[in-house]
Amino acid sequence: MKPKGRPKKRRIVKVEPQIVQFSPRGRPGRPDEIDLAVEELEALRMADLEAIDQRSAARKMKISQQTFSRILKRARTLTAEALVKGKMLRIQGGHYTIDSHHDIPTKGSAEKPKETLKAQQHQKEFSFV
Repeated sequence: MKPKGRPKKRRIVKVEPQIVQFSPRGRPGRPDEIDLAVEELEALRMADLEAIDQRSAARKMKISQQTFSRILKRARTLTAEALVKGKMLRIQGGHYTIDSHHDIPTKGSAEKPKETLKAQQHQKEFSFV
């Protein structure tokens, strides 16, 4: 049987998640489970943790802004349900490609951290005394 609709484009994810499961404490018995796709976690990371606007985040994942918005809405709903109802949240699956080289500055093009620049300026100021 042929799948309906357009084929899904693979979403670009910066890194594979290191933690793949969250489980509530203080609830007797085995909690129900909710699956959060890797690209849903990536959308949460970019929008809520790094405060990247949806248009820029969508470009980084190589999807439309509307698709990003839909993925983010589902991720927020699933996460809220897991927290409020005490369900286990499992991060797995999805339709994605890992691109760890995305947004990593090339050698020579990276700026020095501000602390390093301040430290160098500080050393220069006192090196003549």
